[in-house]
Amino acid sequence: MKVIVLGAGVIGVSTAWFLRQAGHEVEVIEREGGAALQTSFANAGQLSYGYTTPWAAPGIPQKALKWMTKPHSPLIIRPDGSLYQLQWLWQMLQNCTVSSYTRNKERMVRISEYSREMFSRMERDVNLPFEGRHKGTLQIFRQQKEVDAAKKDMAVLAEYGVPFRELSPQECLEYEPALAGAAHKLAGALHLPKDSTGDCHLFTTRLAELCREAGVRFRFNCHIERLETAGKTVRAVYAGGERLEADHFVCALGSFSHPFLKQLGLRVPVYPVKGYSLTIPIVNPAASPVSTVLDETYKVAITRFDERIRIGGMAELSGYQIRLNPARRETLEIVINDLFPEAGDLSRSTFWSGLRPMTPDSTPIIGYSGFDNLTLNTGHGTLGWTMSLGSGKLAADIASGIQPEIRVDDLGLNRYR
Repeated sequence: MKVIVLGAGVIGVSTAWFLRQAGHEVEVIEREGGAALQTSFANAGQLSYGYTTPWAAPGIPQKALKWMTKPHSPLIIRPDGSLYQLQWLWQMLQNCTVSSYTRNKERMVRISEYSREMFSRMERDVNLPFEGRHKGTLQIFRQQKEVDAAKKDMAVLAEYGVPFRELSPQECLEYEPALAGAAHKLAGALHLPKDSTGDCHLFTTRLAELCREAGVRFRFNCHIERLETAGKTVRAVYAGGERLEADHFVCALGSFSHPFLKQLGLRVPVYPVKGYSLTIPIVNPAASPVSTVLDETYKVAITRFDERIRIGGMAELSGYQIRLNPARRETLEIVINDLFPEAGDLSRSTFWSGLRPMTPDSTPIIGYSGFDNLTLNTGHGTLGWTMSLGSGKLAADIASGIQPEIRVDDLGLNRYR
């Protein structure tokens, strides 16, 4: 079977890999000049299997109103002039209930844990260096109410057998010794020992190379225009001025899934949520983090690479523009200076922003689209890399007509109907 994958971010490339492993003829179409040049380029560097939490949660509307008045708010909402933004926000608000949070958390943990298994298999079978570390994630809380709120997440982690340890401020130093100077600012922490870190861009580009060696064809600098359909079947995609036919199609266009699939009459509730990152060279390894430290107050992650530190986070709902906002840079600098002031050289930092494809229930859309031969794999939000291999394997199995290894009936677009 010939399969065309639309999009060469970490989700599209992961899907292409598993499709090729299943024996299909695979072609990937991407408008950029290479793989992982948009959302996957400079994300926070986390493989956060344990830190898999819906944004839509009880109390979030009230928190959002308070955040909006703070100068370094983790959430910024700017009207983009579209009715779609308002509709998406309304759908998200409807998911801020205890029952919705519990359901969405279960779905997300299910995908993340499966993806963890896929990463373990790949690292066992394939040589794919990406500056990876397996030293866990430390989620730090500056206020006791944040510690109390985390109890619900711990219950879900325990239900799925995800190991974790609740820590006092001093116990944090067992895992991140360089936090010694900031321990007095903490109320507690949660350590997730099975989480990992690494460079997502490096991972994706090297996986793309393996795909190419295995026979996958990539069409870069190729603008994807539209899909041609007949009834409930997709016949071809028009891209780069050509009409390209295939037996099956996979949409992995991230934040651009909504406007692209709208032409087919599909309402795919994926909104672009902008995030920011700083990448700085390490000047003092002993004063640097060992792995990833997640600051729950600022919603900012600090991740250690081999010779660099990546500081990433925040959420800005402002449409598709990716203009760099100096105020967001200031927030990232505040967090790294507060926790690891002697770790890196901010004067040599690289400032970046990207659009995370977020669904109103925080769960990616994998599988059902309403068309017989169009599989969706989009809407992963901040957990695209974390869920990439699991989602890629699920989408490849669905496209191949193979029974997936985990439940997928509640992951498709039909859950919104």
